[in-house]
Amino acid sequence: MINIGIIGGSGYTGGELIRLLLNHPKANINFIYSTTRAGKDITTAHPDLLGQTDLKFTGDVNLNVDLVFLCLGHGNSTTFLTQNSFSSNTKIIDLSNDFRLHNDAILNKKEFIYGLPETNKDKIKTANYIANPGCFATAIQLALLPLAKANILHNSVHINAVTGSTGAGVKPSDSTHFSWRNNNVSWYKPFTHQHLGEIGESLMSYNYEIGELLFLPQRGNFARGIFATAYTKYKGSIEDAYELYTNFYADAKFTNVSNTEIHLKQVVNTNQCHLHLHLHNGNLLVTSAIDNLLKGASGQAVQNMNLMYGFNEDEGLKLKASAF
Repeated sequence: MINIGIIGGSGYTGGELIRLLLNHPKANINFIYSTTRAGKDITTAHPDLLGQTDLKFTGDVNLNVDLVFLCLGHGNSTTFLTQNSFSSNTKIIDLSNDFRLHNDAILNKKEFIYGLPETNKDKIKTANYIANPGCFATAIQLALLPLAKANILHNSVHINAVTGSTGAGVKPSDSTHFSWRNNNVSWYKPFTHQHLGEIGESLMSYNYEIGELLFLPQRGNFARGIFATAYTKYKGSIEDAYELYTNFYADAKFTNVSNTEIHLKQVVNTNQCHLHLHLHNGNLLVTSAIDNLLKGASGQAVQNMNLMYGFNEDEGLKLKASAF
């Protein structure tokens, strides 16, 4: 059993992390830190955990736990780690974007390894500090990495990805209000989304001459999940493409290449990524679907924890989608 601390446990990713760890056979939640809910029951923020735990939020931090998950807003993890000096034996998994890029990966001599298991598994196994990938970044990288490794991603890539309202976080905003989001769709941050940086770095680790990534993120009128499509020029056959992808993901525990069209309900509430390929007039269309809170955040964080401690990679993550 490993003793675990969670920093920022009242949001969506924190809630999913608590749910996963309560049902993980080798994890013990030592504390869940919150500045706004200290002393209150966990179920005041996460009523879906009613009857599953009597844990309370705390305003105290145990600096000697085995592992700490940081579920803080972007930019806040750096501040928190500067103000709180964890034991040298404490491993850290950060779910923000503070340490994902190469130039941001070191803080106070702590070097954060980018935590995409499909490409970085060996480094994750020996790491003490992990920068968990972003949700859009996970879906899009898994869609494009096989092409980058094959050195055939030279042309522009057109990417369209729609995400559920939980991707905006638990704090309400105009664009997450039910009356605005319901029966509605809209784009935001066209061609400039912050996840493009980590996507580009991962793709260029295989191929320095990738084409321009033209990414259009969209808000969907559903709660969770990301459905992404990406297309680019491709000279091979569809059989060649499937061979390329199935070989690349042959050892990937949670990434599956489908011969039939995929949909979002196949992956919601799971740590799975499903991919599908379609070829039309020399354009390869790759469809990618994940749950933004699980494979895009907390599930992938637990997957990284399993790798760091030598557990089975799918320990605590054998989750089934509700497809109807």
